[in-house]
Amino acid sequence: MADQEPRFSGQRGITGLETAIILIAFVVVASVFAFTVLSTGIFASERSKETVFSGILEVRSTLEPRGSVIAFAGKIDGATSTVFKISFIVSNAVSGEPIDLTPGYTADGSGDDPDIASGNQQATVISYNDAGVAVTDIPWTVNFLGDSDGDNLLEGDELAEITAWILTRDNNVASVTANDSVKLLSAGLDSLADIPGANDQFTLEIKPPTGAVINLRRTLPLQLDTVMDLN
Repeated sequence: MADQEPRFSGQRGITGLETAIILIAFVVVASVFAFTVLSTGIFASERSKETVFSGILEVRSTLEPRGSVIAFAGKIDGATSTVFKISFIVSNAVSGEPIDLTPGYTADGSGDDPDIASGNQQATVISYNDAGVAVTDIPWTVNFLGDSDGDNLLEGDELAEITAWILTRDNNVASVTANDSVKLLSAGLDSLADIPGANDQFTLEIKPPTGAVINLRRTLPLQLDTVMDLN
């Protein structure tokens, strides 16, 4: 009897349509995954770029102290010698973005200084603190030195002398001596117990609207003179 080819029943296979559906599903899943990865990468790149630009702006809008810190002393109530104002010079650190130094006060050497500059929108804030007191916003005035374009923006190679006022200076005196009268200032130190004296340490914190914060920490000498270089 001739050999017969075996017959197989119940065979199962996969059609071309099913194969196409599976391949399409793989392609769709891969596309979604690839889109997600690309979107995440683009988002991360944008954030990194923003961080870099913010850092550059921070550096380009930073004040830099130049030269000495000068303290001026007088006598309050004609008796106690104390510092009533502190002056220092600043410049734009890298000649970058203009820094707004519009002051909230002015000083003209007549009557009592400082005077409120009505209408000025002060952007930069100066704080004072020592071992016994902290004042978050003390009066300050500004005087641009040398070549200046006449506005209150510190630009390029401009120099600005900032004077931070701790007490009010009474200019109704005959001459500039150690006995010049100074008075308590409601916007600054408003208590005799708070006024700085010999050998006291204090910190001025200058906070411009953009850029880094400057901390000037100094110690007063054992004897207070009319004008003192604290560097």
